[in-house]
Amino acid sequence: MGMSCRPESLFNAARLLEDNKRALQKGDGMHRVPMTARGAEALNKELNDLKTVARPRVIAAIAEARAHGDLKENAEYHAAREQQGFIEGRIADIEGKLSNAQVIDVSKIANEGKVIFGATVELANTETGDELVYRIVGEDEADIKNNLISVGSPIARGLVGKFEGDVVVVKTPGGDIEYEIVAVKYR
Repeated sequence: MGMSCRPESLFNAARLLEDNKRALQKGDGMHRVPMTARGAEALNKELNDLKTVARPRVIAAIAEARAHGDLKENAEYHAAREQQGFIEGRIADIEGKLSNAQVIDVSKIANEGKVIFGATVELANTETGDELVYRIVGEDEADIKNNLISVGSPIARGLVGKFEGDVVVVKTPGGDIEYEIVAVKYR
């Protein structure tokens, strides 16, 4: 599926991001991007679908449109070619992301209650008692609607390295919010 990593590197996702920033600033080119095993699996599934279903379908549509004759005024042909460009671009994008990914499967790590990249964290707002659950994921996997937050987000940066029972203060545009880490799960 992708590259896996040693357990100790799971605790270094923040350092990995900093190393990547330095490499980009120096122009070293190649840099590793942390990605969860689920994220890599989803990208591989999408890539497979694009290559085995979408690409052949658009190639057939182009061939059919060509059979209609004059290509200059053939809207079906131009639409199919545009769609082909989007598909090929997405394939290249996914392949690039996967080639630069450092896949981290947190489920294979012994849970010691520490917040790390890939962990699912249950939080309680110390003022209101409201509970939140977030999973810390890579930049490209983040989806706040599904409670997936980027490892580079302010809340994730405030949580990484902390333990169950710790109280953390997260700086938000609306002010500082204090959360207690209720539970940390590696799944």
